[in-house]
Amino acid sequence: MARPPLFRRAKVTRIVKETPDTRTFVLEPHDGPFSYQAGQFCTFKVVVDGKPYFRSYSMSSCPVTDTEFMTTVKRVPGGTVSNWMHDNLGEGDEVELTVPTGRFCLRAGDVPVLGFSGGSGITPIISLAKNTLATTDREVRLLCADRDRTSAIFEAALDELAARYPGRLTVVRHRDDEHGYVDAAKVLEFVGPHTAGDAYICGPEPFMELVENALPGPGRIFSERFGGAAAKPTAPAVGASNSPAQTVSTTNPTAAAIPSPATPAGSTAAPAPVAALSDGPATPATATGPVAPAASTGASAAAPVQSAATEEGTVTIFLNRKKKSVPRRDGETLLESARRAGLTPPFSCESGNCATCMAKLTEGKATMRVNDALTDDDLEEGYILTCQAVPDTPSVTVRYE
Repeated sequence: MARPPLFRRAKVTRIVKETPDTRTFVLEPHDGPFSYQAGQFCTFKVVVDGKPYFRSYSMSSCPVTDTEFMTTVKRVPGGTVSNWMHDNLGEGDEVELTVPTGRFCLRAGDVPVLGFSGGSGITPIISLAKNTLATTDREVRLLCADRDRTSAIFEAALDELAARYPGRLTVVRHRDDEHGYVDAAKVLEFVGPHTAGDAYICGPEPFMELVENALPGPGRIFSERFGGAAAKPTAPAVGASNSPAQTVSTTNPTAAAIPSPATPAGSTAAPAPVAALSDGPATPATATGPVAPAASTGASAAAPVQSAATEEGTVTIFLNRKKKSVPRRDGETLLESARRAGLTPPFSCESGNCATCMAKLTEGKATMRVNDALTDDDLEEGYILTCQAVPDTPSVTVRYE
């Protein structure tokens, strides 16, 4: 059965001005409502001056509480896509986007949910909060760090939620211009006795690192990162056991400026999150058409980076009715091989999060260093993330659809 096209079309039915530099776009997909989970994201394709750009933005809506499908975008200084969306999109216009994906979603449990957001990191956090309040009896506590009062996103919406769920939702607003930057003492004060709570973190990198390091445990930590491609971590031993308070991180496919430690936690205009997580260390996902489901696909799963020595074997790529073959290189991803072959394959994050580079492995085997985007069904059908897939067999063949 042919796979539906990666990018779908949706109409902008409404635009909400959240702050001077933040807009919520209400979207109506042409093919009917999307099925999604709170905390997920879509990758948008925008053509600017004839060149396609791909950026991923989280949903601020929640499927169990909102009838409209919404994504919230903060304007980033120098950000090609966020500026284009702010300056050019109007009601009635159309956008191209993928179906929602990502694993930054609510995990089952009965402990309190602790949300930490810096700036526009509140986008998936408010979606998760709405989902938690509507579908569970769990307490929700949010620490929202912003540069100043005018930068606070969803302030009125969170006030309304708190009034609707008295005793279950607590929102603590932190203004950098009034209170200084968030520090470890502030995090511990916020957590209080809820050390076993599940922490969900999204925001600029320094803010996230500070929160992760300050959390005392034993609660689980789930993080969704902004920025470019993640550094390739070392692969853990296969069969490693889960630690009691495992931190699971993902990287936003949208490039965002990373402030220095002296930058206010809420001051970075982070364009869009992306993501997925798992509760513990993961073994690399081994693909063989069809792809074998990974034991785990968290962002800590990665194969050691090898030298670029040429090995026996061939990588064959089918893209846009073109067929190219190049000699296999040790440690080179299939995306890198496609570029070396002179092709221009689709990609965005290059960190295993957005699925823009997805292709089907039709011959041979490959191991994905990270998979924070493809579902088990995708893997069973033979799909891989070419930015993360490294061949395991002398010859492999991939087809972009």
